[in-house]
Amino acid sequence: MFTERRIERHQLPCYLKVFNRYTGQPIGFLGNVDEEGMMLISNLPLLVGPDFELQIKLPDQVINLSAACLWCQEDVTPGHYDSGFQLLHANAEYEQLVVALRDYLSFPMNESA
Repeated sequence: MFTERRIERHQLPCYLKVFNRYTGQPIGFLGNVDEEGMMLISNLPLLVGPDFELQIKLPDQVINLSAACLWCQEDVTPGHYDSGFQLLHANAEYEQLVVALRDYLSFPMNESA
């Protein structure tokens, strides 16, 4: 079911909180993102297989998305779990977040070096 990644995801040094869209309860933090999915870091293991309705709350906007949990494994940090999600549906703000994070976290390549 899980296939190799085609696009490298960008790691986030500071995590953004992710919530259950319907209950408002926190689920975890973004670990990395790309246009097709994300990794979530949580305190509890997440169920692999079902679709999740998620929400990322930013100071000036709310990003709603639906994603399927493809895998979950224990993180290197004790008491934490990493879960991989494939996006099923996201509003336009998610793509803007991915682009903004990529631009913010990317290092420009110096062609003369």
